[in-house]
Amino acid sequence: MNRIWLPLALAACAAAPAHAQHWGYDGHEGPEHWQAMNPDWAVCAAGQQQSPINLTGALQADFAPAMIDWADETAGVVVDNGHTVQVSVENAGGLILGDTRYALLQFHFHAASEHTINGRQAPMEVHFVHQSEAGDLAVVGVMVERGDALATLDSVWAAMPADSHASPGIAARVHLNEFLPVDRESFRYQGSLTTPPCSEIVSWTVLTHPVTATPGQIDAFENRHPDSFRPVQPLNRRYVLVSDE
Repeated sequence: MNRIWLPLALAACAAAPAHAQHWGYDGHEGPEHWQAMNPDWAVCAAGQQQSPINLTGALQADFAPAMIDWADETAGVVVDNGHTVQVSVENAGGLILGDTRYALLQFHFHAASEHTINGRQAPMEVHFVHQSEAGDLAVVGVMVERGDALATLDSVWAAMPADSHASPGIAARVHLNEFLPVDRESFRYQGSLTTPPCSEIVSWTVLTHPVTATPGQIDAFENRHPDSFRPVQPLNRRYVLVSDE
């Protein structure tokens, strides 16, 4: 796996810095044009391990699940970067994949979901971006369906800046484990960032079971960033694995 350093990791699957070339989710700046907008983004079209994907036909595998050990309550800084609402955290725990520990850096939202499960999109997906000491990335995806309230979302939305130009971010207290379903069965595959530069450097873990949020909570984000997802990409010669725990 390639190495990636902190400044890019903070932007992984989410925002580009304010000075970077602008991109979007529709029109002439949409995903089908990313590779033509910047020569450094050529992998968005030429890559063979792009994300997101449709999670289907997974192979049952006896592998150690991602050991998620997030702080139950942590301080976060909420920003709207023009593409999503992102919450940056410090000393918030992390996860272990195999023998490697990854620290949680930030999480952010997409509506509708970027990954699909058996061809179906969820109303929203949350991506939790982690980085190892060596610079490798591991991202946990959690689907959000309409249903009972996700209480900690209220804290995030209450701190959501009025617009994407608000700086600095606004502090919020977040209960991270509310984003985790009781059943931790998960899909595992090797993929990429889902935004430019689409670097193929991510170990993906997508939980098969969703959490729920009220329609109003989902609408609060979707009204701000509608259709904020990259379409699913070809699987090519990769395998998708699924655990039973």
